[in-house]
Amino acid sequence: MGRYVARRLLQMIPVFFGTTLLIFLMVYSLPGDPVAGLFGDKGVDPATLAKLRHEHGLDLPMYQQYWNYISNILFHFDFGTQIRSGREITEVLGDAFPVTGRIALLAFTIEIVLGLGLGVAAGLKAGKFVDNLVLILTLLIISVPVFVLGYVIKTVFAFELGWIKPNVSNYPTWGELMAPAIVLGSLSLAYVARLTRTSIAENLRADYVRTAVAKGLPKRRVIGVHLMRNSLIPVATFLGTDIGALMGGAVVTERIFNVKGVGGLIYDSLVRREGATLVGVVTVLVVVYLIASLLVDLLYAVLDPRIRYA
Repeated sequence: MGRYVARRLLQMIPVFFGTTLLIFLMVYSLPGDPVAGLFGDKGVDPATLAKLRHEHGLDLPMYQQYWNYISNILFHFDFGTQIRSGREITEVLGDAFPVTGRIALLAFTIEIVLGLGLGVAAGLKAGKFVDNLVLILTLLIISVPVFVLGYVIKTVFAFELGWIKPNVSNYPTWGELMAPAIVLGSLSLAYVARLTRTSIAENLRADYVRTAVAKGLPKRRVIGVHLMRNSLIPVATFLGTDIGALMGGAVVTERIFNVKGVGGLIYDSLVRREGATLVGVVTVLVVVYLIASLLVDLLYAVLDPRIRYA
């Protein structure tokens, strides 16, 4: 196991550099000049523009800019400064990620509890009323766009019933983040439920389940130990990749509920051409994806004892 973990960590190095280089090139290849954008339609004299570009290192060759960026991160944990506000990007990320992290944690919990629960119930009753009800419900959730669901929840529960606030505060409580979390995790919940249902229904017909039943094992042990552990492997794969998606895919949800998190930061960075901030956000998300992928691979051996790593 130790050798496998070490090998996976080594494999993460080229993936990290490759993804960060790709997003760096994509962001800094966008049309427009972020420095010139500071002055809007007023314009600025070439000397001032050149001075500001030099201060932010934008006059250097692209490879030199990337090397400065990645070396500052690795050796100093310095993501640079924002062009417009002059704030340290590390400070900006420190303000945004905790909020989105809390929303993602709530959404992840919701999709695990409800998604797995609905999926197991449907899989054990495949072809019956409960199964059909879950399939219809999940199909409805998948069919409704996230922004539509967000506005429906906001209109009904905030404006009509007054149960929640239409917008979260600058320092939101866990209760204020529940509505954005439901919207953010709804689509993943439906996928988890359908994936769990399919896996459970398929493994119910497997030989090892029939053998366990023939041995006279209690139904709870057959389902909880033998059936669930094997059925959860594809679900664990989806949940592992979904962690990063929840962190980075909250742009629409956070705009609807006015959440000052990663989604809003990504949107503002794109609009204002804050390339350094956008690259910094994506860099952190890449690390989250890599760690989640490693944890999922290690979880396979726990779910299925037959899986062993050399």
